[in-house]
Amino acid sequence: MDTKNNIDRYKLKQKASLSGMGVENAPENYDWIENIRNFNMDHSLKTRKTRKFKLNVFGCQMNERDSETIAGMLIDMGFEEVGEHDPADIIVFITCCVRENAEERVYGHIGALSKECEENGSIIVACGCMMQQPHIVEKLKKSYHNVKIIFGTHNVHTFPKLLYQYFNNKKRVIDVWEKEDRIIEDLPVKRTEKHKAWVSIILGCNNFCSYCIVPYVRGRERSRSMEIVLNEIRELAKDGCKEITLLGQNVNSYGNDLGQKNLFAKLLNAIEDIDGISRVRFMTSHPKDLSDSLIDAMKNCKKVCNHLHLPFQSGSTRILEKMNRRYTKEGYLNLVDKIKRQIPDIALSTDIIVGFPGETDEDFEDTLDVIRKVQFDAAFTFIYSPRRGTPAEKMEQIVSSKVISRRFQTLLDIQKDIGTDLAKKVEGKTVEVLVDGPSKQNPNILSGRTRTNRLVNFEAEGVKKGDIVLVDIVRAGAFWLEGRGGKVIG
Repeated sequence: MDTKNNIDRYKLKQKASLSGMGVENAPENYDWIENIRNFNMDHSLKTRKTRKFKLNVFGCQMNERDSETIAGMLIDMGFEEVGEHDPADIIVFITCCVRENAEERVYGHIGALSKECEENGSIIVACGCMMQQPHIVEKLKKSYHNVKIIFGTHNVHTFPKLLYQYFNNKKRVIDVWEKEDRIIEDLPVKRTEKHKAWVSIILGCNNFCSYCIVPYVRGRERSRSMEIVLNEIRELAKDGCKEITLLGQNVNSYGNDLGQKNLFAKLLNAIEDIDGISRVRFMTSHPKDLSDSLIDAMKNCKKVCNHLHLPFQSGSTRILEKMNRRYTKEGYLNLVDKIKRQIPDIALSTDIIVGFPGETDEDFEDTLDVIRKVQFDAAFTFIYSPRRGTPAEKMEQIVSSKVISRRFQTLLDIQKDIGTDLAKKVEGKTVEVLVDGPSKQNPNILSGRTRTNRLVNFEAEGVKKGDIVLVDIVRAGAFWLEGRGGKVIG
């Protein structure tokens, strides 16, 4: 493959798509990419081998999207991607610090690679949210010597330059920016899937929930231009993409920093006119900012899936105030009522934290009351994990871990029953499924998701990844549907 010609075509394509939008290219990125590519070509000529890389991604969909950019840059630099169990010259960790468990997993995985690094001369690159915290960078410097390059969330685009610096002098390179006001739009991307894609529309967060580290590591809200977002989606449609998921820590804030009201609803309406895109999803929505205009757009736009992820975190108004969520239990329930009246077939999912500092039995009962009244199709439940540097870290924990664990199990049991009851209502019905390919559990059957985001495993002939099919549901559980058929409709 002639990588240089691919880069040149990419430059022309980006300049064309960004012209007239007030967005500057970052030509220095191409220079660093070309320098590394020449370095790799020399290596290949001498050794008849291509340098390899692999990615380890932790955390949210924003990290998944960042990993696609990092993979795109590495491929344009002449590296070849390999699987997680294959040896690689460069091993990249895109890290998450939202919960302690994710951090500990990163340390464990990096430590386990010591032998591979020693035997193969591999280097580790650590980036992402964890790297925005000075104490973590210091720990990596002192205890993990195979980590050779460290950068944060604000300067992903400088990775080729940092890699070139390391190759040039073989000294560890650390470059973590405190903030970045620009949005870099002209970076290569290697999409994980062809039939569906992540599309970031807003970076950062302004909400400062008392338990959350995200505003400190991802920065303040910065919206991408609507026209740039639409151009990206048009290009995805031309490449065969059928489903997009619009990403942001709070998509409902999209456009606020640009002084444009209701821009997110306008974006959904504009995507409705893009041929080729069949489904539109988005996450995450903060309840305090979910507007009537957004509800109208979800109701009227046929491409927008009838699924909404709406975290409530706690059912207790008292705890919500301590969390700085800026809505009440009653306000949340009224919002859900309004949504269900406008979109009766909506499927709702949510996030819930158990064991927030000061949570009493009465507070927890309020949480259970919300899940019983709302009837969520799915809930992502977490035991509170204190994050260094957040206001909640200083709050006194009055409840024992034993009590918190018991509450957590109670919540899981109740939500599982609710999810099962809702799933059973789908038995005997025909649903539309976007096929993701063979099931991870059984490669002999296919797997995909409904418009309500339920996982479906099914048997079918003549169906391939990326097809939209009709499936008859014969059996259902809390977290899955089982079906037969597979008439292709798109």
